[in-house]
Amino acid sequence: MLKLHNLTRTYQTDDVETLALNNVNIEIAQGEFVAIMGPSGCGKSTLLNTIGMLDSPSSGTYEFNGEDISSYSEAQLSVIRKKNIGFIFQNFNLIDELTVQENIELALLYHNIPASERNKRVIEVMDKVGIAHRAKHMPSQLSGGQQQRVAVARAVVGDQKMILADEPTGNLDSAHGQEVMEMLQTLNAEGTTIVMVTHSPTHADYAKRTINLFDGHVVTERVKAA
Repeated sequence: MLKLHNLTRTYQTDDVETLALNNVNIEIAQGEFVAIMGPSGCGKSTLLNTIGMLDSPSSGTYEFNGEDISSYSEAQLSVIRKKNIGFIFQNFNLIDELTVQENIELALLYHNIPASERNKRVIEVMDKVGIAHRAKHMPSQLSGGQQQRVAVARAVVGDQKMILADEPTGNLDSAHGQEVMEMLQTLNAEGTTIVMVTHSPTHADYAKRTINLFDGHVVTERVKAA
């Protein structure tokens, strides 16, 4: 599904240049569940943002579904991103002024989908993640685990082929964290590619492959035994 070849990302601030990613080579196939681990500041979020086309590499190539998108414009990347990628964040990133149903539907408003079809999809995905009974509630009326369920629903309502999850259980207790991980595992079993940044070895164990970063390098990869 995607291939990063000798990918490097540097950030320049005043007289300081920070090398966030250094000659990273990664291939991820459609349907994989990949965990990205490593100490704080090692480049995990930069790697996820680059895969998600929110950040651009300084050098190297990025192939997505067989296309070299390294030099694509932001407008071109936006089209690919909206069609293929859903995001889940540690802080949920829900809009406080919108209901659960409206937060999920928001992900479809940029796809020119008729209102009746949007409503159908939202209802289906709320049922799927077990949040339908909270459809008219506001985010402030939900527990952290329920808010993350809404975020998962929003990430998949557009039938995205890949979910990028940045510490999706970081603000949850162990029980709600496990619920979210089980949801991701189910989505993966149904064919969705999952790429997840996590500090938790327990949650990384849900993935089929774990990539470890250190100082912007891929230092080890572990494939889970069948």
